[in-house]
Amino acid sequence: MRKLLVVAALLAFSGAAWGQAGDFWFNYGESFFQNSGLGTDLAFGGSSNDIKLDSGYRFGFRFDFNVGDHYGAEVGYAFNHTDLVLNNAAGSALGLGGSASLGMHMHQVAFNGMYYPFTPDKARVRPFVTAGFGFDNFVPPGGQSFNGETKIAANFGGGVKAHIGEVHGLKVGVRVDLREYISPHPNFGIATGGSAGLWQTEISAGIGIGF
Repeated sequence: MRKLLVVAALLAFSGAAWGQAGDFWFNYGESFFQNSGLGTDLAFGGSSNDIKLDSGYRFGFRFDFNVGDHYGAEVGYAFNHTDLVLNNAAGSALGLGGSASLGMHMHQVAFNGMYYPFTPDKARVRPFVTAGFGFDNFVPPGGQSFNGETKIAANFGGGVKAHIGEVHGLKVGVRVDLREYISPHPNFGIATGGSAGLWQTEISAGIGIGF
């Protein structure tokens, strides 16, 4: 049993054949919004949650490259689908006849530093932590990116990458990510009195190739 554990550890954390310059990934997962109230469209009264963002799915692409055994950088893009949720009072004020849930999306671009505390770039399994900044483009229901609202955003989190084999000479891997994003709220010109900051939790998994 002890020999088996030693062999498994050597396979997971060694192997010069796995050393690489970078990775390209496709990720899919969920976005969970907290403190997502955008405010109210009522002239008097109302609350910060009369109009808010709902959670939804996300997918995106990440390009990671190594700048040392334990350090790297990442450029990423993600598309998020969510809903703009209006309660009965807010929907009625906009002529929607009551409460409504209107589909919308958000584009995210991020530039991150990567730190791999336990493993060099040759390892098959690489836990990591990451932090960075970028921008979020909130597109209102029925709108386009150019008439959306763009906000500066920060993010931090971590995850793990694992190389699982090779296909036609390309190194194939999987990863999971858990990240937090924070940015100012959009208001789309209809809401006032929103909360201080929009928090978004990403839980995602991905597949990619190394080179």
